[in-house]
Amino acid sequence: MDVIDLRDFYSQRLGIVARQLINRGIRARWPDAAGQRVLGLGYPTPYLGLFREDSERCIAFMPAAQGVLKWPTARPALATLIDEFSMPLPDAAVDRILLVHALEMSDDPERLLREVWRVLAPSGRLIAVIPNRRGVWTRTDTTPFGHGRPYSRAQITQLLRQTWFTPASWGEALFLPPVGNGWFLRSAMAWERVGAALSLPFAGVHIVEATKQVYRAIPAGRERTRLIPSLEPVLVPSSTATRDKLKGS
Repeated sequence: MDVIDLRDFYSQRLGIVARQLINRGIRARWPDAAGQRVLGLGYPTPYLGLFREDSERCIAFMPAAQGVLKWPTARPALATLIDEFSMPLPDAAVDRILLVHALEMSDDPERLLREVWRVLAPSGRLIAVIPNRRGVWTRTDTTPFGHGRPYSRAQITQLLRQTWFTPASWGEALFLPPVGNGWFLRSAMAWERVGAALSLPFAGVHIVEATKQVYRAIPAGRERTRLIPSLEPVLVPSSTATRDKLKGS
């Protein structure tokens, strides 16, 4: 999606409620980020306010295909446009990474996560907010969560393990229907509590925390066995026997 569409959604009442509910799930896993270097990737600015004040530094990377907006609006810019597969950071540069509207929008999510693995510190942690394949929010394209590729929990687990991450905790958010009606929005917290208590499968997004595998498994290559055909022995005449034969002739 274009960055303008994302900004417009989060300025509406439904987008404001969605941000509050997802922030609740993120805060439950990361209560604070004191002294941490935090990076947001995708369109993370509605959620980075949780960590901007107490972290050592907090920056936002937005992919070139999406576009970028100045953030924060009234302070020096902390957001920049980047190539998502070649981030302008050295190895192990950040402690925590928050992915929002990133994996489902990427043309190559596996390659994206390998680049995330590169810039994340060995003790670093990752939180990804990913649309739920079984959720109601993916059934409509009036919200950003209805665009791109949604995932099931099994698909997320497989993707993370393929890219050297280990899932550490799971959560869901957005159990309420994606309806801008005032009654639904006022009862949003009741929807969240009931959905979480009953483990209902139709939440709008997964909120998964993962850790970086520092000592990852490297597949061992099998050596090819070269087959040599068996040959029967053949007598080769010596040079002396050949010379005597020529003299006798």
